Amino acid sequence: MPAAGGGLLDKVEVVDGDIRRSAVECARSRGVVLPTFSQLAGSAPIPPSILDRLQSVDPDAPDPLNLWRVNWFNSDDRRGQQAVPAHVVLPRSLTGVEAPIVVLLGARFPMIGAHKVLPAYAGLVTYFVSGRFDPRRHRAVWPSTGNYCRGGLAVSRILGCDGVAVLPEGMSRERFEWLERWASDPSHIIRTVGTESNVKEIYDKCHELAQSADNVILNQFSAFPNYMAHFACTGAACERVFDDVRDQNGQARLAAFVSATGSAGTIAAGDKLKQSYGTRIAAVEALECPTLLESGYGEHNIQGIGDKHVPLIHNVLNLDFVVGVSDRSTDRLNYLFNTPGGRHLLAYRLGLKDEELSFLDDIGISGIANIIASIKLAKHMNFGPHDVVMTIATDGASLYSSEMEAIGRGEFSGGVSEADVEHLLASCLHEAVADSLIEMTARERRRVFNLGYYTWVEQQGVTLSDFDARRDQSFWRAAADAAFAWDELITEFNAEVGLN
Repeated sequence: MPAAGGGLLDKVEVVDGDIRRSAVECARSRGVVLPTFSQLAGSAPIPPSILDRLQSVDPDAPDPLNLWRVNWFNSDDRRGQQAVPAHVVLPRSLTGVEAPIVVLLGARFPMIGAHKVLPAYAGLVTYFVSGRFDPRRHRAVWPSTGNYCRGGLAVSRILGCDGVAVLPEGMSRERFEWLERWASDPSHIIRTVGTESNVKEIYDKCHELAQSADNVILNQFSAFPNYMAHFACTGAACERVFDDVRDQNGQARLAAFVSATGSAGTIAAGDKLKQSYGTRIAAVEALECPTLLESGYGEHNIQGIGDKHVPLIHNVLNLDFVVGVSDRSTDRLNYLFNTPGGRHLLAYRLGLKDEELSFLDDIGISGIANIIASIKLAKHMNFGPHDVVMTIATDGASLYSSEMEAIGRGEFSGGVSEADVEHLLASCLHEAVADSLIEMTARERRRVFNLGYYTWVEQQGVTLSDFDARRDQSFWRAAADAAFAWDELITEFNAEVGLN
């Protein structure tokens, strides 16, 4: 079952039968049955026996059944499943634009409360079922700026192998507290220099770790199962949410999908939505490090979005907009949205009840950035009441309490006043569009594509022919279509495990 599309895409076939048998035995001993991507996308049913057993499983436990919750369809308590993924249509009194802005909530995912456990599952499971990873010998190394490596450690633990998190030392305290609870050994948490902007330093550490044949590097920035899983699963979830919105507004059209780039996995859902609805795709990045906007550099604190390079799995030649957002805005809105006094004053200012803003619990810093960018795009395009803008909240506010406290000590030692609310809404939620948004002409797309050369060919050893293969949209169709072939291999693997 080879996958078309060039040397960057793993062939969907068993490459080592002995290693695969070792993985089968490990799965059998741990009671692991693997969901297919079709099941995680909601296009194939989860067996009723699995759903019944899930009711008694803690969503935050390292239980094999939690692999079946690695999808967008979890209920609010994360124990059951629902037909329409959790989402919120933001109040227009908050957004200030006519276009409905719809936010999918990644906090419903199991174990890590963030949707990055989906690409982590995709990355390791495709290695698992194809005989590329021996859980009794190999260690899975997860380079990340926070959520992906947490998802990787969770999946590794369930599948019975060691997981190693590699992330910048300056990430939020809550990320490290989670890792300390889940890592099997303190040495499996590797802190690299810097913060959100220091992805190159993560790569350098991974090059060092790769000198050992026992370490398998699962790099979300270059692993195409990340793209594939989001195309198939996050894209399908967005379609299901849009169908629900359109049921209430028959004239609705899915005008835009807005996503911070990060590893460029999530934004792959935009490719599926463009294919289905002609939706335009907007990438979000920090103004303090305007990589796609200005081929630039810098440092910022919009945790979870990465920068200073163009991920190998980003289909930039299909991109329509780039929108910059300041970390000054996201940090301050995180404080306003998540302190009791700030939220109460915000509700009063918007004419809402406090509980009508409870959805803010499910929106972390990168989600705030996506909302600001969605508002900017709606203004720039003069979108109307039938032009739906869809975006993602990767995780919830609880992962950023320490960041909120730091801003409070530095800027709001006396709490938030009504004047502060007005100022924060005007200057942060409604950032000036100005030159922070560009429409991607053919020339701009080529510029951003070419920018990736310096990371992937000059630094990371990708061949020029493989790098250039990504110019053709047929390459990306092959990357997405691989999900069907992987499902066949997962099904065969489960049959050999014999626990169905």
